[in-house]
Amino acid sequence: MKIGFIGDIVGKPGREMIKNHLGYLRDEFGLDFVIANGENASHGFGLSRKNADELFGYGIDVITGGNHIWDKKDIIPLLNDIAVLRPANYPDITPGRGVEVFDVANEKLAIINLMGHFTMPMVNNPFETIQKIIKELNEQDIKNIFIDFHAEATSEKRALFCMLRGKVSAICGTHTHIGTDDMMIEDGTFYVSDVGLSGCRDGVIGMDIKEPLQRFSVGYSSSFDIPKKCKKIFQMVVLDMTKGKCKEAKKIKIYNDRDEVIITEAFRE
Repeated sequence: MKIGFIGDIVGKPGREMIKNHLGYLRDEFGLDFVIANGENASHGFGLSRKNADELFGYGIDVITGGNHIWDKKDIIPLLNDIAVLRPANYPDITPGRGVEVFDVANEKLAIINLMGHFTMPMVNNPFETIQKIIKELNEQDIKNIFIDFHAEATSEKRALFCMLRGKVSAICGTHTHIGTDDMMIEDGTFYVSDVGLSGCRDGVIGMDIKEPLQRFSVGYSSSFDIPKKCKKIFQMVVLDMTKGKCKEAKKIKIYNDRDEVIITEAFRE
């Protein structure tokens, strides 16, 4: 199976890049399934039902979340019913679910949304949680396992990879909005510390520069805002997986002010 994973979609600029590029990329790369982190898709904070439906309409099959998945309250009652995941290591009584299994290209594909500890809201230990989930999936003979690890620290993400390499198909980091260049496949497991945002690329993590400059200059902050005009970027990894192993992987980057599509191959051990 071939799947695409889009990093953090930030606001309307990010949604516009999905609208402009995902359709033909699905055809060009023969994607069977597309996952995207959408917790910042609605003006940078949260995901509204309207914007979830919009993203599904552009060709996204399932949306993962993170610490901002609760910011738009209209989505919360729907988390048990639509293809939007929240981190699996929230308490069991929290609305929604963090794991979903799909039928893709005549195989089972498990999507897991997980959140780190460092600087993040209080959740259960992600390392303990994920081992329990993988054990349950293995008991069901589900081999293709994809993890969106929504975490701040690259060390925490890397540690998870070191624990799970050879046991899952892919671990894709999200949350920092900054794409990293450490894509690799080792023991059949794909890893990247952060896929990077889709949205404005000429501000700070997809936001207008004014608030971050104020925060770092004088020590207090106002509210983040999404620029009305900006230079934009689209970022997605494409994974070729079968029987639980990632065989090939590449990163696709598209800039709205350039004609080229930049493709980077993952390093293989």
